[in-house]
Amino acid sequence: MHDKTLTELAAALAAGEFSSRELTQSLLGRIDTLDGQLNSFITVTAESALAAADAADRARARGDVGPLSGLPLALKDIFCTRDVKTSCGSKMLDNFVSPYDATVVEKLKAAGTVSLGKTNMDEFAMGSSNENSFYGPVKNPWDLSAVPGGSSGGSAAAVAAGLVPAALGTDTGGSIRQPAAFCGITGLKPTYGRVSRYGIVAYASSLDQAGPMARSAEDCALLLSAIAGHDLRDSTSVARGVPDYQSELGTSLSGLKIGLPKEYFGEGLDPAVDIAVREAVKVYESLGASVREVSLPHTHHAIPAYYVIAPAEASSNLSRYDGVRFGHRCATPADLIDLYERSRAEGFGEEVKRRIMIGTHTLSEGFFDAYYKKAQQVRRLIRQDFLDVFEDVDVLMGPASPTPAFDLGAKKDPVSMYLQDIYTIAINLAGIPGISVPVGFSTSRPTEGRPIGLQILGPHFAEPQLLNVAHQFQQVTDWHRQTPAFGKESA
Repeated sequence: MHDKTLTELAAALAAGEFSSRELTQSLLGRIDTLDGQLNSFITVTAESALAAADAADRARARGDVGPLSGLPLALKDIFCTRDVKTSCGSKMLDNFVSPYDATVVEKLKAAGTVSLGKTNMDEFAMGSSNENSFYGPVKNPWDLSAVPGGSSGGSAAAVAAGLVPAALGTDTGGSIRQPAAFCGITGLKPTYGRVSRYGIVAYASSLDQAGPMARSAEDCALLLSAIAGHDLRDSTSVARGVPDYQSELGTSLSGLKIGLPKEYFGEGLDPAVDIAVREAVKVYESLGASVREVSLPHTHHAIPAYYVIAPAEASSNLSRYDGVRFGHRCATPADLIDLYERSRAEGFGEEVKRRIMIGTHTLSEGFFDAYYKKAQQVRRLIRQDFLDVFEDVDVLMGPASPTPAFDLGAKKDPVSMYLQDIYTIAINLAGIPGISVPVGFSTSRPTEGRPIGLQILGPHFAEPQLLNVAHQFQQVTDWHRQTPAFGKESA
């Protein structure tokens, strides 16, 4: 069961090959056996999962079924989940049990899904390797000495290892697409506002977006149909109808115009990634697409702009963690100021503290105009680059990451870590959708055998087209069906 796609499992449940309880028990057993090596889960909710599976089986017996009924999945530990610990990978929230469900969690429960638990992540979604978690780093199932990417590394590793057929992640600067690329799965970052942020613990409110992570684009379409839509509880949620994403997956790519941004193929790109991405583009040409080089001239400003805007918003959002209302509280504080200072010093990790300090500085008097306002002006230029280029091409293609997954502990300098997101950050600044699909493996040392991801970008609300473009590639290739040797002996 563990190597089937979500869509295949849905068909097997409908055919009565096994029950939701049997499927859930099988995956829970796999998690119990294998996750000690991966560390992809923070919390496994076995009891409630089996109860949900039984409820789904009863509903199916009554004929009350939907596309996701009885299907297991996992949630990044940034989604508030009623009566379940929601930690964001931080000591600060190690004791926080959410009293309510995020909107996407509500929707998935209503669709009859079975949550197996909450996955590990970089603390408060701040990281590109999943090494910043209070609960320890996640390992990449393709190579246990490598990182799975971040910040949704637990979700990516769990799907790649067959512990769960699909999971939800969040993407603030590449945190779905980069780990999807590193772990050889498919991951979609929707248009900003397409999926409700209500109940997602905020990192950077103008950038955060939830999305699906699974083996295939078809699976991502199935999940996106369930979680997308307007939500009155989220003021940034867009009041726009939700299309049937699966119904558009059979569209021919004949005449599709693909742009290759020259800025995505320059200095710093690993040769193995370059080759794999260009080979994938050739497949698209064989399917009837045309390819041309394009330019996104403000791309080089994306990382500095992001690392002003995102930390500024984080500084504001994380100020709520003060040791008073919920979360970590220091012992025997001398006074209120001591309570604030020590609770935060003890509760937050080093990378979170670094970004809070950067953000607080850029928002301070005398620096706001020079940094935050200027960064927002640059953000507008980056957005305009995409608007201009999409007048001439339908989609953009390029690498999801400049390298395959790197070794655990290899990036000790924060700037070198930030540069891992060089191809993903601009997409969040512009608010457009992007998807990463597996297109091969590195053939060069020291990253030999590690997956490589192709990133496909489209205009705002072009998810139907992106999913179809990814799906058509996966109809004629089998990279998304490759599974790591990890755990095969436990199949």
